[in-house]
Amino acid sequence: MESIFGEKFWTEAIDTSVNWLLTELPGLLIIILLFMVAFRLVGMLIGKMKNVLIEQAEKSETRDTYEATKRINTLSLISHKVLLVMLWVLFLMLVLQKVGVNVGPILASVGILGLAIGFGAQELVRDFISGFFIISENQIRTGDVAIINGTGGLVERIELRTISLRDFSGTVHVFQNGKINTLSNMTKEWSAIVFNIGVAYKEDVQTVMDVIREVGEELRNDPAFTDDIIEPIEVFGVEEFADSAVVIRARIKTKPIKQWNIGREYRKRLKYAFDSRNIEIPFPHRTIYWGDVIDPLKLDLNKMPESMAGKS
Repeated sequence: MESIFGEKFWTEAIDTSVNWLLTELPGLLIIILLFMVAFRLVGMLIGKMKNVLIEQAEKSETRDTYEATKRINTLSLISHKVLLVMLWVLFLMLVLQKVGVNVGPILASVGILGLAIGFGAQELVRDFISGFFIISENQIRTGDVAIINGTGGLVERIELRTISLRDFSGTVHVFQNGKINTLSNMTKEWSAIVFNIGVAYKEDVQTVMDVIREVGEELRNDPAFTDDIIEPIEVFGVEEFADSAVVIRARIKTKPIKQWNIGREYRKRLKYAFDSRNIEIPFPHRTIYWGDVIDPLKLDLNKMPESMAGKS
């Protein structure tokens, strides 16, 4: 204890500190400065590369720009995060070495610790492996509308461990990649809206199908919607004999994520077309008989029960 408060101890401590400040601190400051520049450069390079790839996709006549953009955004985000992690690890190793810490045993310990974590955190490893295959196989991209484990929404983030969806009400759902059992991508390459159109049994089926096709062509030729519709409307025919209607099925192929807008506009126009041609869109109804069936032409009020005839 006396050596700690002695003059020799403090003299050596001051000399060591001054020597470190003069010899090691400049190098440490240079490392910090270089890595600050490196972090900024990585972000700028990833952004620049993303813009270049998107511009090339827009110039290509054989590639769908929207699909290519979603793919590029997803890979850019993942690449940026991976490069940042690598830079942080390298930065910490150099800083530790500059302050006099031997990084060799640390690296060996990290390797053993990583092996132990690999055995103990199998779920985490499974998430990363599943995420890698989801990204590499291009199953889903940011900007897609997907249904994951029965929950649908817009894909906001794709990471190696999780996928984040935002549903129509604004709620964000986060799924571990290793726990995804079912994944349905509703906006990959092209989309479609399917119509099950019910009309009354008295209507002529062929006439109704002609009207359905006519409205589809009018919508496709509208400049406001023509770019979003890939093919003419497909009318498949009678799908079902329902209780109150003959159901006719049709489909319109659209660009990804445009199917709902096209579907709403088509239904509105079809309703106007049916009304103008007096085509009945049926609704469920029932005929109720009260007591015995009575012929109105042979009705004799004098012979009716008092409860049915009423009192005048």
